[in-house]
Amino acid sequence: MSVAGLRTAVRETVSGLPREFWWLWTSTLVNRLGGFVATFMALYLTLDRGYSASYAGLVAALHGLGGVVSSLGAGVMTDRIGRRPTMLIAQVSTAVSVAVLGFMEHPFAIAAVAFLVGMASNASRPAVQAMMADIVPPKDRVRAFSLNYWAVNLGFAISSAGAGFIAEYSYRAGFLVEALMTLVCAVLVFVKVPESRPEQAPVKSLGGKRPKDEVRLGTVLRDGRFMGVVGLSFLVALIFQQGYVGLPVAMGADGLSSSDFGTAIAVNGVLIVALQIPVTRFIQHRDPRRLLIISSLLAGYGFGLTAFAGSVAVYALTVCVWTLAEIVNAPTQTGLVVQLSPAQGRGRYQGVYTMSWAVAALVAPLMSGFVIDHYGAAWLWGACAVIGTVAGLGYWLLMRNLPREEVFGAEAAAAPEPAPAPVEAGVDLAEPAPRTPPAVERAV
Repeated sequence: MSVAGLRTAVRETVSGLPREFWWLWTSTLVNRLGGFVATFMALYLTLDRGYSASYAGLVAALHGLGGVVSSLGAGVMTDRIGRRPTMLIAQVSTAVSVAVLGFMEHPFAIAAVAFLVGMASNASRPAVQAMMADIVPPKDRVRAFSLNYWAVNLGFAISSAGAGFIAEYSYRAGFLVEALMTLVCAVLVFVKVPESRPEQAPVKSLGGKRPKDEVRLGTVLRDGRFMGVVGLSFLVALIFQQGYVGLPVAMGADGLSSSDFGTAIAVNGVLIVALQIPVTRFIQHRDPRRLLIISSLLAGYGFGLTAFAGSVAVYALTVCVWTLAEIVNAPTQTGLVVQLSPAQGRGRYQGVYTMSWAVAALVAPLMSGFVIDHYGAAWLWGACAVIGTVAGLGYWLLMRNLPREEVFGAEAAAAPEPAPAPVEAGVDLAEPAPRTPPAVERAV
């Protein structure tokens, strides 16, 4: 692509989005710039504190359990009290608990506070996703979610490398930096981000019964097709989580340092920053059903290749492979979840979807710690390849008969498939015909 073409692509990608979105985007960037705990917890416990991989896995699992507990509650809060209050409560709680974690000495205290950190840090996700769906028109959501995911990884790329060197000096300093940046994020949300919860007209119930159209957690859990997507999302998340729990332990066992891990994992963020926008422009008109199958297989076998790594360069190469899967999967999965979620229940639906990642964060460290301690890291990477294959097959089975209108939106389903055409000057590829996009973090 020429320089002029690149400038056009960037302009088309960032133009036309609401101001509120950009403040939310900025808060996401600030938050991720301070990321430390989730990335370096395993190294902190095994290398700095001298605990086993199993104990590190237990603590990371408790961190994930906290996220599981808060996902559903935060989803309900998002719908009931609003997106903005939920984010503020979550961010302030995260800042306090992360700072406290840096001063814990006793193994039981470390585990207990890690659980609280998991609860607090995960609680803002349903609110952020619901707010973006509220404030961005459907035709622009593909760009909005991709840009937010881009911000997550821009912050991650910078913080991973920086935090790796901070860890060489003091792990505690890393905890305090994350707490401070999270407080800055909360202040930014408080000052600049308005509430976006849709106004709902009061609906009278008959005979003391709840209105039929009221969305409750039971409504979400009985939505079989949506819960199938949630289950498959869990499998894919279980694979990606190994980049933060299994990978650092395996690299440490190979005699590599925390800064080596920081360098290798930073490749993930750098690639997403470089490729997320152009890849999103390429996939936004593609069938998300096929994209989810391909990305699941690529994730599984990308991590499977880690079994052959032994140096920083080769580890970084494997990161490149599964990062491509993440670039495709993240916006596609998010867009499908938004498409399947009713506006009045976005918080609850997003909370249940977030729970799939939180449960993965709970299971993944237990899985990696047990497998590495008893069988070796090569078996862990082989398991990732198997899980990726199962997830790809699951997406094919679940979505092969999914109506087109449920994936693309009613307007897009009714419209004929666009024929490929040469790109000409002045054609806005970032602005397709108005429709609910088929595809659109991450992480975290």
